Amino acid sequence: VLKAEYFSPWRGEQQMYKLDIGWPKTPEHFTGQTFCVAVDSLHGLVYVGQRGDNVPKVLVFSEEGYFLHSWNDTVEMPHGIFVWNTATGSSVWITDVGTGKYGHTVKQYSPLGKLMQVLGTPGNAGSSLIPLQFDQPAEIFVEETGEIYVVDGDGGMNNRLLKLSDDYKEIWLTGTNGSGIGQFKIPHSVTVDAFGRVWVADRGNKRIQVFDKVTGEWLGSWSGCFSEDGPYSVRFTADYKYLIVAQLNINRLAILAAPPVGSVGDCVVVHSVQLADETKPHLVDVDMKSGAFYVAETGAQQVQKYVPV
Repeated sequence: VLKAEYFSPWRGEQQMYKLDIGWPKTPEHFTGQTFCVAVDSLHGLVYVGQRGDNVPKVLVFSEEGYFLHSWNDTVEMPHGIFVWNTATGSSVWITDVGTGKYGHTVKQYSPLGKLMQVLGTPGNAGSSLIPLQFDQPAEIFVEETGEIYVVDGDGGMNNRLLKLSDDYKEIWLTGTNGSGIGQFKIPHSVTVDAFGRVWVADRGNKRIQVFDKVTGEWLGSWSGCFSEDGPYSVRFTADYKYLIVAQLNINRLAILAAPPVGSVGDCVVVHSVQLADETKPHLVDVDMKSGAFYVAETGAQQVQKYVPV
C-alpha cells in the first residue's frame, strides 16, 4: 500500500491518474490470462475477457470492483471486447481468435452472455478476399449508430481494417500486409474520435495509422513515439484530449496528446506510466463517464483501474 501511495511512476510534472488499489475487491476471480477489458459506463459495469482451460472466459464486475457474475458459452479465445449501448439496451462484442469450432469470429452477446450474432464462419480462418471471413480478428469498435470497425489480424493472413454498416454490410475495407501507407502488420486495436477519424494500433509496424471514418482514406500516421515498442492498444480519454496507448513488451502506458481537427502531425507523449516487469499491458478501455481507465495485463493476469487525479 505504501508503494502505491507514495511512489509516482509519472515522468511529467503533474500526475494525471492514480492506481485504484481497491479495484477489484476480489482479484482472485482472475483465474486465467486477462486479455481484454470493456467498460459499460452507462450501467457502471466492467467486462473482462480471459483465457485458459476451465476458466470462465468473461467476468463481469461493477465499477466499484465487486464481482457480479461470469459466462463462458461459445467463447474460445477472447482477444478484444467492446460494450455497445443504445437507447433500447446494451450488448457485448467479442473478437475470438481461437482455432477451434468457435474461433475466427466476431460475436455479439447480451450482457448475461446469450449469443445474439456471429460474424465470420466459426472455426474457419479467412483470406483477405472475403470481407466477413476473419483470420484472428484483434479488436472491434462500435459507434452509437451501430456502424462497426474491425481490425483483422492478430497474426494470421489478414492485415486490414473493415467498416461495416449496422446490418453488417461492408462500407469500406482497407489494408494489406506490409509497411507502406495504409498497410498493416498486426493491426491490433481500433478506436474512433469525436472528429470523424479512425485510429489503428499498427503493432508490427510500430505506428498508429489514422483514417477518415466516412471514406476510409488514409490521413496520417504516428511512429515517433514507438521506437522501443509498437502500440498494442488505442483509446481516447473521455474529453478526447489524450490517447492512451499500451506498450506490452516494455510494460508501459503512454498518454499522448490528441491532435485537434486538421493535421494529424506526429505524436507527443505527455505522460507515461512504467509498470512492473512482466506486467504486459495488452488492451485498455476508458470509462467515458468517470474518466477512469482499465488495463488488461496478460503477464500479471489481472485488470487494473486508474482514476483521474
